[in-house]
This record gives sequence, C-alpha cells and structure tokens, in this order.
Amino acid sequence: MKQTGKLDYLEMPATGGTLDSVKAFYSAAFSWSFTDYGPTYSAYDEGLEGGFDPDPAGAVGKPLPVLYSENLEETLAAVEEAGGRIVRPIFPFPGGRRFHFIDPAGNELAVWGQ
Repeated sequence: MKQTGKLDYLEMPATGGTLDSVKAFYSAAFSWSFTDYGPTYSAYDEGLEGGFDPDPAGAVGKPLPVLYSENLEETLAAVEEAGGRIVRPIFPFPGGRRFHFIDPAGNELAVWGQ
C-alpha cells in the first residue's frame, strides 16, 4: 500500500551511454527487464521501481529518489514549511503528477501522486 512519504521510485540518469546500452548492461548483469515509455525513457521494476532517462535536458544529474504522496498539494506545502526549496512545481508526467524539491542538505528529491 502506498503511503505519503515512503520511497517509491528511483530515477537514474543514463547520459553516459545510450539508453539501449544501459538496458543491455542491467539485463546482462542482473537480469532486469524494462518497460519503454517512448524513445527517451525506460522503467524497471526490480524490488524498488525506477527508470533511466538518457536525455540530458530531462534527466537529473544524479539519482533522483521519488517519494509518494496521497495529496500532492498538501505535501508540497509541508515540504516548503519544513524548509525545502521547490525547484519544479507540480507538473504532469505519464502516470500522474509530481514536483521536485531540494532538501536542506542540497539533495534533489521528487514527490509524485495522482
């Protein structure tokens, strides 16, 4: 059951190689399987769900922890009140909506929901 604040997804950049080469590596090394969402994104579900984005314009420079929220607007307000800095306000993406923020240590995280 999804709960607000639980780590739900991990996006990783794939800008150091092609998306096909990254998928081939993880398939060969760990037997991962992938679901493609268009030509520029591929998701995995190997214990913790996640995906690779090879597009430097869309991908984050480091792994991106993605938390879940049952109410995105309430969670965004709570993040701001706690001292987080919103770097991407709520926006739609395939599967729902999300926002990105920077925590006090400088880490970028995202929160998604419906």
